[in-house]
Amino acid sequence: MSRFTGLLRRTFGVVREHVGTDHLGNKYYFIPEQKSWTGRLVRAKRMVVAANPTEYEYMEGNIPMEWDAWIRGRRKEPPSVEELLKNESQREVIKLKAKEVEEKDLALQAKEYEEGLVATPARTVAKGHAASTSFGKQEISEDPTSTANTFQPGSWMPTSKK
Repeated sequence: MSRFTGLLRRTFGVVREHVGTDHLGNKYYFIPEQKSWTGRLVRAKRMVVAANPTEYEYMEGNIPMEWDAWIRGRRKEPPSVEELLKNESQREVIKLKAKEVEEKDLALQAKEYEEGLVATPARTVAKGHAASTSFGKQEISEDPTSTANTFQPGSWMPTSKK
């Protein structure tokens, strides 16, 4: 870096290089290592400017995987357009194959249920939670009553089962 460009960067602030733009409209920049106006060394950074600046939270899928890897420093070079298109087409092929396998699996399950090779899943009609004492019982016990004012220690007896 020449002295003149260094002087300009320190004078006018951070200069960032535009590296690329993804299909969603996000723009990616690289800020090279430089000295601040105070002489302090500022390390190199990678950043993204979102296409929709009103979104302040990152949502999955806002940044393509290849660009995310570049931003986080897991890859040295930013992804090329050819690489992005190739990976996207591979993802589409995988989605189609997964859909085909799922359809075959559902058809096989239906066939096995028809032939009686596999038992159909049982449907639970019990209400409540399995951890509760009344799970699966038809009648529910009466609500508890308080004996706070009349309780005498040692006087409680469990109710008899009917």
